[in-house]
Amino acid sequence: MNDAAISRTSYDTALERSQALEQKIAQDPSGLRMLTGDRPTGALHIGHYFGTLQNRVRLQSAGVETWLLVADYQVITDRDVVGDIAGSVRELLTDYLAAGIDPERATIFAHSAVPALNQLLLPFLSLVTQPELERNPTVKSELQAAGKSAMGGLLLTYPVHQAADILFCHGNVVPVGRDQLPHIEQTRVIARRFNERYAGGEHFFTEPDALLSDAPTILGLDGDKMSKSRGNTVMLKMTADETAKRIKKAKTDSERLITYDPDNRPEVSNLLMIASLSTGRSPQEIAEDIGDKGAGTLKVMTAEALNEHLAPIRARRAELEQDPGYLFSVLRRGIDRANEVADATLNRVRDVMGMVY
Repeated sequence: MNDAAISRTSYDTALERSQALEQKIAQDPSGLRMLTGDRPTGALHIGHYFGTLQNRVRLQSAGVETWLLVADYQVITDRDVVGDIAGSVRELLTDYLAAGIDPERATIFAHSAVPALNQLLLPFLSLVTQPELERNPTVKSELQAAGKSAMGGLLLTYPVHQAADILFCHGNVVPVGRDQLPHIEQTRVIARRFNERYAGGEHFFTEPDALLSDAPTILGLDGDKMSKSRGNTVMLKMTADETAKRIKKAKTDSERLITYDPDNRPEVSNLLMIASLSTGRSPQEIAEDIGDKGAGTLKVMTAEALNEHLAPIRARRAELEQDPGYLFSVLRRGIDRANEVADATLNRVRDVMGMVY
């Protein structure tokens, strides 16, 4: 079986497990603990919101226990200059809460502040080989995106660190896109090998399942990947006027008739998708309404729909910005909870490994 066939088989298996998870969430989410998060690199944009944040709020509302990781150590995996990490963490917390994450129902923590979590790296590293780490396609893409030729040790072990993030709290649901499946599979392998090698076959760590997202990818306004460094984003914290000006400059094409055709008209289709996600109407229906009125009408309609959708989030965000002390108190409360769980997990791991003296 070639690599492509193996990849398809792995994806099909992950998809089946994901569909079973969705059924359990709908019927009885008890026993499910979701672990997901973001690198704190500043405020979030609409790609983050429509791609992940909305789904997290959905799962939280459905009753799935929610753990959100502020992955501050990951900021230094591939960057020479990290900037104002504390300021970026504050921006991330603001967007989380403004978008609907409820600090009374979610545990939000920074993994640099949870020592026992990071100590799990040592036994976990004993369970993987160097070639396994080097083959991880996500690590390769991160290296390429950073424009580096040599891989640092932290980036090489990034999948193991992610496994520690998930397993320390016994997370069993990890919302991801298809490109992140190799990380989840590595975590499953580490959990399985720990159970076999150190726990005598005992079901100590649960192998987590990926909850595959069907959220569409939102392109940047220039047609490339949405990225703050490219300046092609619409940030959640922008004003309505700033949003309208950004979208007015969005790349489209010269055809007057507006149609939804992602393969042949990606920029026009991207604006239609943003309008669709903002209104709940299909992009095809919106395209039919605009007809031959051209890209100018499309941009106005998209900006108005997006601004209306984001208005309550932006109002809440403005309130939260006035009280950074509250934001960091939410984080500290989550860190305290994470440390309790991590300490208990590490103590059990040491006991299982025969390292309690």
